[in-house]
Amino acid sequence: MSDAGSRAPYASDPARSRGREFAQDSGVERGPRTAFQRDRDRIIHSIAFRRLAGKTQVFIAPDGDHFRVRLTHSLEVAQIGRVIARALRIDEDLTEALCLAHDIGHPPFGHSGEEALDAAIAAQGGFDHNEHTLRVLMRLDSPYCGFPGLNLSWEVLEGLAKHNGPVAAPGWRLAALDREYPLELAAWPSLEAQVAPLADDIAYDNHDIDDGLRSGFLQLDDLLTLEPVADLWREVERRFPGQPQEARLRELVRTQIGLMVRDLLETTGARLGGIGSAAEVRTAGQPLAAFSPEMATHERRLKAFLYERLYHHADQKRSAARAHAVIARLFEAYRAEPRLLSSAWKERLPGSEPERSRHIADYIAGMTDRFAMERYREAFGELPDGLSNV
Repeated sequence: MSDAGSRAPYASDPARSRGREFAQDSGVERGPRTAFQRDRDRIIHSIAFRRLAGKTQVFIAPDGDHFRVRLTHSLEVAQIGRVIARALRIDEDLTEALCLAHDIGHPPFGHSGEEALDAAIAAQGGFDHNEHTLRVLMRLDSPYCGFPGLNLSWEVLEGLAKHNGPVAAPGWRLAALDREYPLELAAWPSLEAQVAPLADDIAYDNHDIDDGLRSGFLQLDDLLTLEPVADLWREVERRFPGQPQEARLRELVRTQIGLMVRDLLETTGARLGGIGSAAEVRTAGQPLAAFSPEMATHERRLKAFLYERLYHHADQKRSAARAHAVIARLFEAYRAEPRLLSSAWKERLPGSEPERSRHIADYIAGMTDRFAMERYREAFGELPDGLSNV
C-alpha cells in the first residue's frame, strides 16, 4: 500500500522505516519503489527464495506435479496476506515480503530434515528453521557488493524474527544477529508481522487438506468428523448438486479459507479500536491480529486432525524416517570427509567448533530435496528405498 491517504494510522509506513543494517547508496535509480517494495523484490530475486521450489511442504520428493512445495505454499500465503492487509489498510508490501520469506530457512525434507540437523548439531546450539531464515537473509545469501545478506529493512527482519511472537530466549543464530543489529525481540511486532503467520496458518491448514485428499492419505469421511467442516460440506452439496466430487472438494477448501479470513478481519478490526499508531501496536502487550475464540478453537482442532491423520500417517512417518537418515548421514559424511563439500563451502570451512559443525549445517540446510539426494548418492552410492510415498 503506497497511498498514504488510504493507510490506517496503525499501519507501518515505509517512509518511516528504521532503515537497514548497512548504509547503501549505489547512486543508481531502480524505479519508484518504497523500502518495503524493495525488500519484497530482493526476496523474490534471491537464490534462497528460488530454492523453495525444490523443498518439501508435506510430501517428500513427490512424483506428482500438483502437490505443493515450499515455494507454492509461500506464494499462497502471500496472496492471503495481501487480501488481509488490504482490508485492514496496513502495508501490503511489508505483509507480502514477510509471507514470501517466512519459510526460507527450511532445510530439505521439511521437518524431518530440520529434526536431523537439530540433532546433528545439538552440542553446537541446534537448528531452528525460523532463526535460520534470518541467518540466510542477513548473512548467507549475499548477492550484493559491499555487505553480507540482502540488507532488508529493520521491519522485515523484525517481523521474521517474531514469526511466533516476541522472543524471550533466542537461540544462538538469532542472539548473534540481534547483538549486531538489535530487533527488540521482547516486544510485539508490527501488525503486518502479526498478520503474516495467521495467513500462514490459513494457507497450510487448508491447502494441506487439499493435498492430503488428493494423495489419498486423508479421507473425506474422516474430515467430516470435524463438525464445522461437515457443516460447510453440507452447504457445498446443497449449492452444487451433481458437480464432480473433486470440484466440490476444492470448493470446500476455498469456502473455509474465506470464512477464516473473514473471522480474522472481524476479530482484528474489533481489537484495533483505540489503536492510533504503529507504535501503539508494539506496546499493546498482546497480539492485535487474531481469530475469534471459536475460530481459534476450530483451527487448533483442524491442526490436530492434520497431525494425526496426515503428518503422522504411517506411510509419512516411514518416509520421514528415511529422509531423517539421509540428512543425518550426509552431515556425518561431511564432518568426516570435508573434501565432499562443494569447493566454495570447503574453502570457508572453519577449523574449530562450534563454527565448523554450524558451517556444515548451513550448507545442508540450503540444499533442495533433489540436491540432497544427489549428494547422498555421491557419498553412499544409492538412496534408501521408499523416500517418496506419493
